[in-house]
Amino acid sequence: AGEGIPAGTPEWNLEAVRAPELWNLGYTGAGIVVATMDTGVDANHLDLASRFRGGSNSWYDPNGQHSTPYDYNGHGTRVMGVLVGGDATGSTIGMAPGAKWIAVKMFNDSGSASYSVIHLGFQWLLDPDGNPSTNDAPDVVNNSWGFRQIVNQCFTEFQPDIQVLKAAEIGVVFSSGNGGPWAYTSESPANYPESFATGAVDVTLSIADFSGRGPSACGGLYPEAVAPGVNVKTADRTYGGAGLSASIYATGTSIAAPHVSGAMALLLDA
Repeated sequence: AGEGIPAGTPEWNLEAVRAPELWNLGYTGAGIVVATMDTGVDANHLDLASRFRGGSNSWYDPNGQHSTPYDYNGHGTRVMGVLVGGDATGSTIGMAPGAKWIAVKMFNDSGSASYSVIHLGFQWLLDPDGNPSTNDAPDVVNNSWGFRQIVNQCFTEFQPDIQVLKAAEIGVVFSSGNGGPWAYTSESPANYPESFATGAVDVTLSIADFSGRGPSACGGLYPEAVAPGVNVKTADRTYGGAGLSASIYATGTSIAAPHVSGAMALLLDA
């Protein structure tokens, strides 16, 4: 036990969800592959570079703008930092520092994603190398996005995609959205029964006022769980490698969701 555990002091949010206790039992996410569908990933960051699975089946830009990992915005990099980051920023920031990552850059460089591109992303995740005889699909997919302009509706456009991923035994995690403090602020696809929606709490473990909440417009509880999502330290863009250990304090249910995805990776390892 203890091999592969970053030496840096774990950030408060990791202690809050008791991830270091699993590391100390020997479970860091080793052998597990996690994926994000987001703005991309800055793979130059020292917390992320060594954890990229690599090869031709680990990065997909359905918009055709970037053939290698890139993040125009930083959002996806911050999400990935909470998922798998180490201690390059001076403290330990990631839930599953032993896991490997792959990614779909579903948002183009101007920040939009068409329905067709999102479908392509989900399809790629099911079989990244296009060869059904190899097992290269991720174990967990983190989705820190949603249709915030369609609140309290069950918008089923992507439900079949997620049902297929679930049938392939892939965990599908979503952020619950930032439509709080009002009830009836569930968003799709997070509010599908097949999705695992995650709300946000602060350092006192109180529900963040912005955290989207239910009931789900698709039926059932919403969200399924909460995790730290206020002032969480994570990796940030390196601006082409200028700041290889850049960090930022991020807030939102987008940052809460990768705690759950990372917890799934640790539990799968265990």
